[in-house]
Amino acid sequence: MEQFEVECLVIGAGVVGLAVARALAMQGREVWLIEQESQVGMQTSSRNSEVIHAGIYYPQSSLKAKLCVKGRRLLYDYCEAKKIPFKRCGKLIVAKDQSQITDLKRIEQRALANGVDDLRFLDKAAVQKIEPKLDVVAALLSPSTGILDSHAYMQQLLADYQNASGQLVLNTALSVSHVRQHGITFNLQGQEAQLTVKYCVNAAGLNAVNLFKNTEGFPQACLPLASYAKGSYFSYGAKTPFSHLVYPIPELGGLGIHLTLDMAGAAKFGPDVEWLEGLVSDKSPSLEKEFDYAVDPKKSTDFAKAIGEYWPNVVESKLVAAYAGVRPKIAAQHEPVGDFIIQGSNVHGVKGLVNLFGIESPGLTASLAIAEQVTEILCS
Repeated sequence: MEQFEVECLVIGAGVVGLAVARALAMQGREVWLIEQESQVGMQTSSRNSEVIHAGIYYPQSSLKAKLCVKGRRLLYDYCEAKKIPFKRCGKLIVAKDQSQITDLKRIEQRALANGVDDLRFLDKAAVQKIEPKLDVVAALLSPSTGILDSHAYMQQLLADYQNASGQLVLNTALSVSHVRQHGITFNLQGQEAQLTVKYCVNAAGLNAVNLFKNTEGFPQACLPLASYAKGSYFSYGAKTPFSHLVYPIPELGGLGIHLTLDMAGAAKFGPDVEWLEGLVSDKSPSLEKEFDYAVDPKKSTDFAKAIGEYWPNVVESKLVAAYAGVRPKIAAQHEPVGDFIIQGSNVHGVKGLVNLFGIESPGLTASLAIAEQVTEILCS
């Protein structure tokens, strides 16, 4: 069996794995970035809303709050410096009736606690002035929310990484062979080869929890519950009259069926929240074959009803099934939303290993900030 050794391994070339690998390589470390897909960013990172979040909704002092606020600033600066397409288009969080005004006030207070101090409360007349086709009683305007070309962003992270001599290995799945004090050894599945690493960052996203399941030398009590929620998106077969993103009051497990725009101004709606059951397998660290990314066209009725709460002129027949993504959750359905987990050796006791669990939204926005925190942990 062929044996390889490398200083640093990052597992998973989604947006967070790319950001982490880039940061490590730019420190002059020897880094391998291994991805089971044929390209980078093929799973969660390419199946989202492409929104740069402000940091509004998350509990005070949570990692999601802190890393989103910091990451948003880093991401805007990076996009400007690298000429990555983006827009600070702003978003409106809308109240459909008077009963939701209290919800808007609560969201505003949480945002302030997180350091987001630029929200503006708009009454019906003020909303109508900037988005006349919205039928809502009030809204919060978040001017620092934006959108970006997430694919261009990931390609730039990859370019930075490879320019710093980082190695990208595609079409390669891993399983853990054993965990020892001198390092972690992985089997390269489908190959007669093993890889031993001094430092490892588990950024495997949907597979992150399962990767170390039943692994000798890793304390199983340190693995959170792995749950999965599918979100479907619909595009719109006509021009929409909006220049801002439009979000309803958040729902359990997500932010509601919202309207976002791409860099060309085309609208998409979603995601909904569909909890997936029975996907955790003890036999394999790889789950990607078990996810069904098809969008049920019949969902257009439910989407039209939800969108009609804030845009009465939506036409259901113009809603076109587009794409779906799956989020790695670490809280079950009906439980409070889980925080990011950035788990170092002070928790699990395995020297040189950092696990990233539950990195869902706002993971795209927070990616550069997550990378900074991971490198600090590995350097300490």
